[in-house]
Formats: sequence, C-alpha cells, structure tokens
Amino acid sequence: MDHPSPERSAPSGGAAERRAAAEHEAGASARDQSDARALSRFGYAQELRRALGGFASFAISFSIISVLTGVITTYGTALSGGGPAGLGLGWPLVCVGTMLVALAMAELASAFPTAGALYHWAALLGGAGWGWITAAMNLAGQCAIVAAIDLGCAQFVTATLGLPPWTTLPLFALVLASHGLLNAVSVRVVAWLNSFSATVHVVGVVILVGALLAFGKKHDASYLAQTGFTTRDDGSYTLGFLNALVLGMWTFTGYDASAHVSEETHDPARRAPWGIVSAVVVSAIAGFCLVAALTLAVGDVGVTARDASPPLFILRGALGDTAGNAAMGLAILAMWFCGLSSVTSASRMLFAFARDGGVPGAAAIRKVSARHGTPVVAIAVATLAPLALVLATSRFSDAVFLAVASLATTGLYVSYGIPIALGAIARHRGVWRHVGPWNLGAAGVPIAWLAVLWSFAVLVACSLPPNVTAGAMLVVVVVLVLVVYVTTVRGKFAGPQITIASLERD
Repeated sequence: MDHPSPERSAPSGGAAERRAAAEHEAGASARDQSDARALSRFGYAQELRRALGGFASFAISFSIISVLTGVITTYGTALSGGGPAGLGLGWPLVCVGTMLVALAMAELASAFPTAGALYHWAALLGGAGWGWITAAMNLAGQCAIVAAIDLGCAQFVTATLGLPPWTTLPLFALVLASHGLLNAVSVRVVAWLNSFSATVHVVGVVILVGALLAFGKKHDASYLAQTGFTTRDDGSYTLGFLNALVLGMWTFTGYDASAHVSEETHDPARRAPWGIVSAVVVSAIAGFCLVAALTLAVGDVGVTARDASPPLFILRGALGDTAGNAAMGLAILAMWFCGLSSVTSASRMLFAFARDGGVPGAAAIRKVSARHGTPVVAIAVATLAPLALVLATSRFSDAVFLAVASLATTGLYVSYGIPIALGAIARHRGVWRHVGPWNLGAAGVPIAWLAVLWSFAVLVACSLPPNVTAGAMLVVVVVLVLVVYVTTVRGKFAGPQITIASLERD
C-alpha cells in the first residue's frame, strides 16, 4: 500500500505561515468591524486607524502622567512649601484622591468609548452646552500642559548642558515640531514610542532610585514625615503643606488620554478604562519611590530648597556632576515622551470636538489623512497653539507663565469634574442605567461624588497663596468660556447626533 509522502500530506512551512497570517488578519478584521459597529451606535463612522492594544492604551496615559517629568519639574516647589512631609505624606494623599477620579473616569470611558471622551460624556449626560464647556476647558488645559512640558524639557536641556538662556525657545520649537511630525506620520510609530516610553520611565525610576539610595541617602524613612520646614514668607506650615500637594496634582494629569484614543484602540470599552486605572496605579508607586529617594538624599534642606534646580542639585551632590547630568538626561528623555503623548491626546480631543462642529474651522480640523489615518490639521493646531502661548507669555515674568501653566492642572480638573458629576446626576435620575463592561457597580455613584470633591480640592490647592495669580487666571478662563458660549455658541451648537435616551433604548 502506498503511503502519501510527507511533501503531499503536510502543508509546507510557508503555506502554514501564510494560512496562520490570513487567519490572524481575518480575526483582526472581524475585531475591527465589531469595534466600528460599536462606534456607529454613537453616530460616528470609523475614520481613525485602530492600531492600539491594551498596553499601548496604558502607555499613553502613563507617559503623560510621567512621574519623571512631574517630580523633576515641581520638586523644588513642593520641598520649599512643605519640606520632607510635604513630599513623603503629600504624595500618597494625592494618589488616593487621584484614584477616585481615575475610577469614575474609567467607568465613563467603558460606557462611552469615543474620541474626545470628556466632551462626549458631558454632552450625552448633560446636554450640548455642558459638552461645549467641558471641551473648551479641556482644550485650555491640554494646550497649557503641552506648553509647560515641552518648555520644561527645553529648559532642562539648557541647564544640564550649560547652554546660554537664549537657546531655550528655539529648543522648545524643535521639541514641539518633532512631536507634531511624529503624530502626523503614524499612529503605529507613536504607539511604539509610547510603549518604549513606558520602559524608559520604569527603567529611569529604577536607576535613579537605586543610585540615590545607594550613594546619596542621608536620612532614614522617618524623615519623610518630618514637618515644620517651609520657605513661605508668612511661615504658615499648613499652607506650605497644601502648596506641596501641587507636585502630585500637577503630575497626575493627562490620564484621560487612554479615553481620548478610544477610537484607535481595539476593544476600547475594556482596554481604555484599564489603561486609565493601571497608569495611575503604576505611576503612584513609581512616583513615591522617586520622591522618597530624592528626599532622603537631601542634605541641608534650606540650601537645597533655595537652589534654582533642587533635583539637579540633589543628583549632582549624590552622584557627582557627570553621573548627575546623565541621570537628568533620563528625566529629559521622559519629558520628551510625555510631550509626544500630550500632543496625541490634545489633537484627538480637538478632532472629536470639531467633528460635531464645536470649533471654528471645524471642517478642516476634523479631516483625517487617508494615507496616515491621523487628524493632521488637529495635530498642527495642537502644536502651534502651545507655541503661540509660550511666545505670548515669555516676554512677561516667570510667574505669569507659571500661572498660565497651572491651567494644565486646573483646566483639566474642571473638565474631569463636570462629566463625572453629570454622570452621577444622570444615574440618580435614572437617565443613565446601562453601564459598560468595566464598571464599579453600586459603588459607582459614591465614588463619582468623591471624585468631584477631590477635583474641587485640586482647584483650591492650586489657587492658594502664592499661587493666587493662577487661581485668578482660572477664573478669567472660566468666565471667558462662559461668555463665548452665551454670546456665540448657545442655540447654534447641537452637540452629538445621538442622545443618551436613544442609547438607553438600544
């Protein structure tokens, strides 16, 4: 009896690989079609390219939180305000409040997985007016955060390399240009860079913490709870401690990014909320390790607090000039990644808002490149607006720019609190009953209200003396947004085509 030859009985390796690739492609196509159908429930066609998985969703929020960026740029402010306890006790306190907001936000992201996220949630749950106001405040915060991060990156490059001060603005423009170009060219490249960024952040924190504890530690752990030191003119330690909380509050912004890229994420109803929550959890742990290591390496706290760059001063003192500069280089790289992700998030919010006609020039801003699958005009605006903001404020004092940069925290937290509060009200009224696959169950409403209270606490803490100018600027922005809405938008902006009532009927 003849037996079939192996060549005829088994498919060749190449054929097997091709078949496996075809099956994988078919599966991916089916998943994409399923995601597109889910998006169509909200009245939107699939225009952006779905290229992000679960880790990429985590990575973009983790990169924008960027503990290396937040801690390095605002450490001096926290140390001057509340001393060791302002850092050692202040960071965990902020982490708890931030987690409440992240949990409430994640539940909304699961129920309504769309680009623009916060705007869309507020519009669905509270009406077009609330959606427009939320989007305007979020865009103000997004513009400020891109400006602050990329300018901070340029400033630290200048300080670390000993370059003349005039080089800061050209460096800032180059950093912005690199972020705009990469975002415009490819979602996949940006996703890969965000994933690499997560690695850089984790490795960077491990290296800095390990080096500081090994070569720079000067105190035991109890030092992290030491109160009493403040450089405030009035000597008020209570206010100084509250000033120190700004470090954590400034750092924990931008974790809404996982929701903003929902239309580019596979299975966003599950992956976007996990991206938000996991980014906050990992950042809380990594950030505390970094804050603790820096603080335990402080020698004379008064001398350190008065230095122009306390983190660089600590690193150089603990590791020497060369190693200290190299360690700062890791932080600068993290800042660059943070700015890249921030431009991604800001452009998606602008794209989604323009898609519903919420901004001037909406027809151009909402266009998606057929070649790259990215909203190129929205990305250009998201880079040019921060450039204009910095150029407009650079002629004034540093205090003015710091006040403008504070909108990166206060403006964003206003836009966080509004949809979360509207969601809780909608749940109370029975308007919103069908939550997403990722939900908090019966704890959802209480956590939402606690998140709203924390958002308000952030606004207060960021406006206390000596940050009164920052508080006043927030009031000015809110008033301007309301005036524009009442005089030119109300009655004309219809918001999303689909209502919460129609979604509940599905």
